[in-house]
Amino acid sequence: MEEIFEVFEHVHQNPELSLEEFKTTEYIFDYLKTRGFNPVKFKNVTGLYCDVGDFSADSLKIGVRADIDALWQEVNGVEQANHSCGHDSHIAMVIGAMLKVKDEVLDQKGVRFVFQPAEELGVGAQKVIEEGVIDELDYMFGIHLRPIEEARDGFAAPSIEHGASGSVTFKIVGHDAHGARPHLNHNVIEIGSDLLGMLSSIHVNPMVPSSIKMTKFHAGGQSINIIPGSAEVGIDVRAQTNEVMTEIQERIKEILESISDLYDVKIENLDMHAMVASESNDDAIDILRSAIIDTIGEDKLLDPIVTSGGDDFHFYTVQKPELKGAMIGLGCDLTPGLHHPYMKFNHDSMPVGSAIIYQAIMNAK
Repeated sequence: MEEIFEVFEHVHQNPELSLEEFKTTEYIFDYLKTRGFNPVKFKNVTGLYCDVGDFSADSLKIGVRADIDALWQEVNGVEQANHSCGHDSHIAMVIGAMLKVKDEVLDQKGVRFVFQPAEELGVGAQKVIEEGVIDELDYMFGIHLRPIEEARDGFAAPSIEHGASGSVTFKIVGHDAHGARPHLNHNVIEIGSDLLGMLSSIHVNPMVPSSIKMTKFHAGGQSINIIPGSAEVGIDVRAQTNEVMTEIQERIKEILESISDLYDVKIENLDMHAMVASESNDDAIDILRSAIIDTIGEDKLLDPIVTSGGDDFHFYTVQKPELKGAMIGLGCDLTPGLHHPYMKFNHDSMPVGSAIIYQAIMNAK
């Protein structure tokens, strides 16, 4: 379908950051309008949704989500927005499925196509939930390109079992001292060294993959003869289950309280945020499994993909347990990896992904 490539090229060339997807929203809205759809923009955030089929009280109601935001990174020496996570392809594949579904008579079945903002910030799904457009849905399907380590081109998985991924940011606030008088303050770099050691002492169930890494530590300035007392700190946290993520977060809070007491410093602007781990539904997985088999054959069907990456898609099913959800993992020879500034993949995989989405809609009962 040429439309898939047309949409992809436009969105790829016009990336926008999370919660700033104004032109992307307008493009999708106008594109769908000109093709006979009736899209609706969200009231309080960027993004939109569009209904196709029967939304009467007794109908089966299916949601299909595409994330629409890009990342900010250096590309060819220039800091810029960049679609290196494949969201441009997700938009194109979902619109391709819409165009095909539009020609079908959907008896007792309605499909809500959701173009969600701000996945990269981990807040977009929650904002869509706040819009109220998920409340009446029975199923929620998504799709995401997979790196070649997880799925080769031509293969697909009926679910992506993402782990929980989180961040902890804060500021250690002490006071500076002269380089000749180290007894007059606590060197925040030394505090940071102790903090690293304390983080490495967090032990959780070893049967559940997890990791804790300090990824940001900004202290000091141009004057080398000043012992810095304050620093801005960031910690990346991963866990394969929501329970272990909660345990790690609680341990980090305890460590920061100990650091504050031990060194007589303040911990300010503490912000803990996490995207939940997947809680995919077996019925939804079965529908996607059958759609993959019907589209590309059982020999191209993969087992569910377990990955340490995160996706806010899973907020839909975690916050609304009655909603049956799962996400397609699409093999497409993606290299060197997601979020790499020069990420590339086989564009011919997009019509395949679009066809799987379409077949999932038709197979859902």
